Amino acid sequence: MQRQVRIFFATDIHGSERCFRKFLNAGKLYGVDVLILGGDITGKALVPVTRRDDGTFLVWLEGKQETVHRDGLDDALGSIRNMGLYPFIGSEEEIRALGADKDVLRETFEGLVRRTLVDWMALAEERAKPNGIEVFIQPGNDDEPAVLDGLESGFVVNPEGAVVYLKGSIPMISYGYSNRTPWNSPRELDEADLAAAYEGMINRLPEAGSCVFNLHVPPKDATIDRAPVLDANLKPIVRAGEIQMAGAGSSAVRDAILRHQPLLSLHGHIHESGGMARIGRTIAINPGSEYSDGILRGALVTVDAKKSKVHYQLTAG
Repeated sequence: MQRQVRIFFATDIHGSERCFRKFLNAGKLYGVDVLILGGDITGKALVPVTRRDDGTFLVWLEGKQETVHRDGLDDALGSIRNMGLYPFIGSEEEIRALGADKDVLRETFEGLVRRTLVDWMALAEERAKPNGIEVFIQPGNDDEPAVLDGLESGFVVNPEGAVVYLKGSIPMISYGYSNRTPWNSPRELDEADLAAAYEGMINRLPEAGSCVFNLHVPPKDATIDRAPVLDANLKPIVRAGEIQMAGAGSSAVRDAILRHQPLLSLHGHIHESGGMARIGRTIAINPGSEYSDGILRGALVTVDAKKSKVHYQLTAG
């Protein structure tokens, strides 16, 4: 049984095709045993691409409309996907109809997200399976429940709510829901409900002290959960020329870590707070996120359960 496992962890890619491919490539690049994507994997918007009668396409790119010829269409669509958005190609009439019916728009958007996830899962198997790399991908608080069937795969494992064993050895629990946020995202819970979910999984562990926590939201007030303080209009509060920051993590996560002291605790959710925090003996990591710039932030971690040691290195590229 393998007692030392090398992990590459990333999170919060929000639909970025470039970041997802970098995540998969990290497996072979770093020689890891396990790839873990910790949540917020899908994008948030559809981009209309209008097919015109003259054979050109009208595309929204970085806030402005551009006319694209057929030989440049693939590059334009790739740019949209790399930003974590989903292109929809249609005639002027189809684009107008899409904007006129919110139900049709949502159904179309969810279909694009679901198909993208299916393609991603197939790509993950193609890249990781021949190298003996396990792949675990869970949703986060921003991922719509309606699209998550796209994660179903015979190879990739969605570990949420379960106890899984990395390389048949090191146990891991996972949960992608967050505590309440100002954004009212699709998968949020009260702290008491988060605590109950964590304890339900922990109670199924053989020994919590030798396991990995993969909990999307970071522990409260642990330096890896610092986020801007917002006003009533969801705008950052600025005083003396500086944005005010505060801990926005979960007290339930912090309590679970303090109570059970896992070897390693992996988090995301708050993009601007990449780093490591030590909570008791636990090493808690949030690699942060710069997905909109096509930069994948990650953590390369070796967990030695036999010696109860964790070695880590934060990465970006």
